[in-house]
Amino acid sequence: MVIDSQPRQALVRRVTGLARSTPGRLSLIVVVLVVASLASGWLSTWSVNRQERALEDLATRSEPLAHAAQEVYRALQDADATAASAFLSGGLEPSQLRERYEKDIAQAQAALSVATASSPDLTATLAAQLPVYTGLIETARTNNRQGFPVGAAYLREASGLMRTQLLPAAQELYRAETDRVSRAQDEANFPWGSVGVALAFVVALVLTQRYLTRRTNRLLNVGLLVATGAAVVSLLWVTTVSVLVMNDVSDSRAASQKVDVLAQARIATLTARGEETLTLVARGAGQAYEKNFVEVSERLEGLLDQALRLGNTEAVDQAMRQFRQWQQVHQRIREADDAGQYNDAVALIDNPYFDSLDESLVRAIGEARQDFSDEVAVARASLAGTVVGVLVLAVIGAAGSAMGLWQRLKEYR
Repeated sequence: MVIDSQPRQALVRRVTGLARSTPGRLSLIVVVLVVASLASGWLSTWSVNRQERALEDLATRSEPLAHAAQEVYRALQDADATAASAFLSGGLEPSQLRERYEKDIAQAQAALSVATASSPDLTATLAAQLPVYTGLIETARTNNRQGFPVGAAYLREASGLMRTQLLPAAQELYRAETDRVSRAQDEANFPWGSVGVALAFVVALVLTQRYLTRRTNRLLNVGLLVATGAAVVSLLWVTTVSVLVMNDVSDSRAASQKVDVLAQARIATLTARGEETLTLVARGAGQAYEKNFVEVSERLEGLLDQALRLGNTEAVDQAMRQFRQWQQVHQRIREADDAGQYNDAVALIDNPYFDSLDESLVRAIGEARQDFSDEVAVARASLAGTVVGVLVLAVIGAAGSAMGLWQRLKEYR
């Protein structure tokens, strides 16, 4: 043990003595600055790459998948409401309602295939139960065309399946995809760690120059001055683009929040339409459906108010007016049905306000999605060239530090 410890102690004394000398200190400073420059550059590029990946995910994956999940819910809800509306016609349903129902089912299946690629577990229930639902609807349709009252029972069973299994599964899928959007936005936040390291490197360069000035009585060191300039430019570059990205991502959050509110409003619109129609299908036994209609309508009005507060647009303003007109017609439907004028009530349900409200919401959602896409695109453009620029500046900083201190080290030879 004594023999082994002697060389080690000698090495320690040699290193300690070197560190106490000026050339030793300068050599140590060179190593630290070069490593710090490269480490700062690597950390900055890693942070920028992380932001770029998050923004790319928002543009090409998270937001499109959230929209696909929303489309699954919307198409299923509209298919159910349309099937109930077609049932009211009795016998052979109007061709436009049949086409709308088939289009909704096709859109739900197409959107479901897109969502399945990212969330197969969440789409399992939808994939399994959607054929069961369509089968029940076809049975209800066949009995209704033949005038059999049992058709209404099949329709209610299909609607119950939609409400208890399909729509909750679609809602869970939509929430999972919107949470994915939020996580991607969080990953594009301000890179405090890399900016802090870059700032510490700038401070280290300044302190090194002060140390050299005191030791050598020379005011400027060209190498260190170049390294400091490169470090400052890199720091300002990363900080500036990160602030711009953070602001754009914040604006995209507002846009995605509005999309979510409008999507919920559209779903509530379709839900209310289904409850309104099923109230008539029940022929005097639809009090529960009417109660649900009132509750959903109150929620829908609140969502439209919230959308107006998030940013009043012509489409949202029109949606609110059409909602109120629809409510007025619904009151007339209830008066006619309660008075025993069933055919008049059925005739009133075929009014333009529901479709107009849905079209306004579709337009408002499209505008909000476009705002979201524009903000993400601007954020991505802000980061263009940053990775290459920061890496080049890091190499310049390391080279400048090494050259500046090497000139001083040569004086001690």
